[in-house]
Amino acid sequence: MARTTTLPAVNRYARTNRAVHPDRAWVRILRLALGLAALTGVAWNFYRAANGMVESTLIESMSQFTNISNLLFGIVLIVGALRARASLPRWWDDLRGAAAFYMVMTGLIYAILVAAPGELARWDLEWSNILLHRITPVLGFVGWLVITQTRRASWGRPLAWLAYPLLYLVYTWVRGRIVGWYPYGFLDPTGPGGWGSVIATSAQVFVAFLAVAVVLHVLGLLRVRLASRPTARARAE
Repeated sequence: MARTTTLPAVNRYARTNRAVHPDRAWVRILRLALGLAALTGVAWNFYRAANGMVESTLIESMSQFTNISNLLFGIVLIVGALRARASLPRWWDDLRGAAAFYMVMTGLIYAILVAAPGELARWDLEWSNILLHRITPVLGFVGWLVITQTRRASWGRPLAWLAYPLLYLVYTWVRGRIVGWYPYGFLDPTGPGGWGSVIATSAQVFVAFLAVAVVLHVLGLLRVRLASRPTARARAE
């Protein structure tokens, strides 16, 4: 018998929140479709890299923040689609928030630091590029705002979300030092400006990551307030 977890009940705006509850059939279908689409896009990028259809090798493609983040996002969506919310751990919404956060940052970094001038206005790009850089970031953010959640998280959550980006940064620099390849120009210390420019840009990106993490955390808390009125027991926890 599956072990269930106790979550605060939906006791505010019940009709609206039940309509967008994660267990609703239409929500689960959309999650499954988007999750499979994200995994398909990542798999296509890996396939192209493995078969010499792009400049990146397979390991280089697997080392790109976009692909890793979309892989996590797709898995989280599919699990959420196939499992009832009550059968998942209490912290599942924290993981869902992390996946949404990484999607939002994927879209922002692409738009601000990676995309070539004029690229954002173009739609004649590789379909996986459009899917993984534009569609999944937007829908990840929308899902975080819309889908019902009732568990209140602590202020340590946005800091926990930063663990993966920091580990990714360390991995990128260590691997880059060994093999001489960096996935993004602003992380490459062999370019103009050297380490000084890389550290300065990375510090700005980290501040942006922290700010967006806090914003998404607050939006998550507000979303909870729209679904669940805190009880004395919940406040004690």
